[in-house]
Amino acid sequence: MKKVTIDNYLDPHYINRSNWLRAAVLGANDGIISVASLAIGVAAASSTREPILLATVAGLVAGALSMAAGEYVSVSSQTDTEKADIEREKLEIEEMPETELNMLAQIYENRGLKKETAKQVALEMTEYDALGTHIRDELGINEISQANPIQAAIASGASFTVGGVLPLLVVLFTPLKGMEYWLYGFTTIFLIILGATSAKTGGSGVKIAILRITIWGTIAMGLSALVGYIFGVTV
Repeated sequence: MKKVTIDNYLDPHYINRSNWLRAAVLGANDGIISVASLAIGVAAASSTREPILLATVAGLVAGALSMAAGEYVSVSSQTDTEKADIEREKLEIEEMPETELNMLAQIYENRGLKKETAKQVALEMTEYDALGTHIRDELGINEISQANPIQAAIASGASFTVGGVLPLLVVLFTPLKGMEYWLYGFTTIFLIILGATSAKTGGSGVKIAILRITIWGTIAMGLSALVGYIFGVTV
């Protein structure tokens, strides 16, 4: 049995996967649903394959780039906020160390330590690494939760592409007649696989993940098909 140390104690846990897993699942889910929904909407109003294929490819390319860019911008904003808070915290520690020490002691006391113990822990932690302690215990920022814009953008854009390619394959290889039904059926299967995979990777319940992702995907595809039927013209 592998010896558990401070360096590997998180290995059997799943929380260290949360950042990239969130971006990957979001990207793949959006890729599958948005591209399939677009294809279903066009298929419901089209009598030829070319417009469906064109809309699907355009949606795939635009969606992947949009997801990657959007994820990078949003996560970068989070990172900028974290950096600003860290700089502010550094200044506060320099200008009012006693106040910051008391705040740290209150945090530990609220977590269950006795007042004297909390004060002692705050003193020792401040002596060891004042800024790191305040960043972690006061601001709630740590190595696991800290955002990584590049990682999030790559995970989101790549997973959107993988997800979006699946409905594209359906458009390419299924009969034109009733294509929207083929798309709906295969997309539901894709969503079930994604839900099960994400749940297994994240260590959560498989059934609830599948149910959640399938219900919302079905709603999105159904509304898209309805729009195609109501507003579509034969193209």
